[in-house]
Amino acid sequence: MNLLFAIDNHVVDQLLTTLYSIVINTPDQPLNVYVIQKNKLKKTGKIDAFCKKLEIKYHPIILKDVLLGDVPVTNRYPETIYYRLLAQDYLPNNLDRILYLDVDILVINDLTPIYQLNLSGSLYAAASHSALTNNVTEPINKLRLGNYEAESYYNSGVLLFNLTAIRKQVKKVDIINYIKRNKLSLFLPDQDVLNGLYGHQIKKIPDELYNFDARRSPFYYALSNGQWDLDWVIIHTVILHFCGRDKPWKKDYHNRYASLYKHYAYRAKKFIN
Repeated sequence: MNLLFAIDNHVVDQLLTTLYSIVINTPDQPLNVYVIQKNKLKKTGKIDAFCKKLEIKYHPIILKDVLLGDVPVTNRYPETIYYRLLAQDYLPNNLDRILYLDVDILVINDLTPIYQLNLSGSLYAAASHSALTNNVTEPINKLRLGNYEAESYYNSGVLLFNLTAIRKQVKKVDIINYIKRNKLSLFLPDQDVLNGLYGHQIKKIPDELYNFDARRSPFYYALSNGQWDLDWVIIHTVILHFCGRDKPWKKDYHNRYASLYKHYAYRAKKFIN
């Protein structure tokens, strides 16, 4: 199983927590972990030791100077968020698929079903959270991003890459030009670019299984007429995603799944120490 991350020095511990949750819940699956980084991470030694102990093969991809032009960046959206869109240019040519994950994620059940998903000609597979907002923002996003063929607006935090198809179609120059043309319209920069350029070539997967937005448990509960409760999530959900500004590694985080995240973070920290 090939996994992809793109991080900077601020979220190394979060990466280790995510990796630990994957190993615990996806047993007997050899893992190749590719981590895109602008410069060599300061805690590379810690990552190496952690991965060796878990029998993970760690592959750092150090980009150094990648010219993307004048792209929108903020403290919340650093330059690294764009790297996933260029991953196919830097990954080994013999890889035909890879699963990208944000590091504000816990994997609480087996990743194998999503990894083995039939992409059937699509460039990516991803989940949409549109049902949680009753599709109110769908027409706005299509108009804002100029992609009227897209079935939905997809979250870029979980992306299964069809690398064979992507290498033929997804080009750096197209991404740069799209950003230039739409710079003032990009609210969630890399995610908007993904949807604007390639949203119509993304296979939709169920977010309640593969990109459960931890902020919105009451909405999932209501949407499912009470079926997707806490017990259901623990049994069925594979990827629990802590979307938004509030993050579970902060002391003042009090979401329903806070204790679950903090448990895995503690276990990951204890494992390496």
